[in-house]
Amino acid sequence: MPPALGLLLVTLFWAGNFTMSKLALRAIPVQPFTALRFALGATILVALLRPTRLPPRHLRWRLVGLGILGNTVYQVFFMNGLKRTTATNSALILAAVPAVVTAMVALLGIERVTRRQWAAVAVATIGVVCVVLGGGAGLGGGSRTGDLMTVVGVFCWAGYTAGVRTFAGEMGALEVTAWTMVTGAPGLVLLGVPEMAAVDWGAVPPLAWAGLLYSSLLSLVAAYFLWNRGVAALGASRTALYSCFTPLVATGIAMAVLGERPTLFHGAGAALILAGVLLSQRRPATA
Repeated sequence: MPPALGLLLVTLFWAGNFTMSKLALRAIPVQPFTALRFALGATILVALLRPTRLPPRHLRWRLVGLGILGNTVYQVFFMNGLKRTTATNSALILAAVPAVVTAMVALLGIERVTRRQWAAVAVATIGVVCVVLGGGAGLGGGSRTGDLMTVVGVFCWAGYTAGVRTFAGEMGALEVTAWTMVTGAPGLVLLGVPEMAAVDWGAVPPLAWAGLLYSSLLSLVAAYFLWNRGVAALGASRTALYSCFTPLVATGIAMAVLGERPTLFHGAGAALILAGVLLSQRRPATA
């Protein structure tokens, strides 16, 4: 499969995850859903990656910290935010991740950031504010609380992404992915266990199970493989541009399946977020 086609599939998998997860969360509580989703996805992904050696000793605690931040904490805020807001709002807010990463790597001294990239961060931030202010108007069930939880999730995932970059030259991206999943999964499982016993699993409809499997196998396992393959073949910057299509596709799916109807606030926010992300990914012209 050509890398570009694989990345288009990733866009579809990630875009569909917002709607499929919303459908599953109608029947399965957030914490059990998150625990099962991540335990299944992480187990399969690690089995496929087959890490053959333990990480170097001086990197282990950094991996634990990243796993907790980028998997445990991020998933808690992302899934609880998605439960409380609309698929459209969640997708649009998460689209700001590349711009937030740009700001973080600059503040942490990992990379140099140009004035244009700082301007891109400002534009994307204004776009997120538009989406949050738009709330759930016209979407049927949007919540400011869910939006703000998703914003926290953006910072968690951006911090994880920036942290992964510090491993360059010491560990491969796939190794870091596998080990941070191993360290992030236990916390999610422990959070989900208390509620699992109270769920009538026999009454969970097939559509909810389909949402759980989709979110685990396609959004986590397949997407991780295809995304990393794309990075290796096309480079990080070109690959990152494919994520710009995710909120647009996600909104279309949410409109068709969930009946969500974006407002002018969402349109303006989407335009600003995507403009900021595209601007932040551009490289200065060279003679």
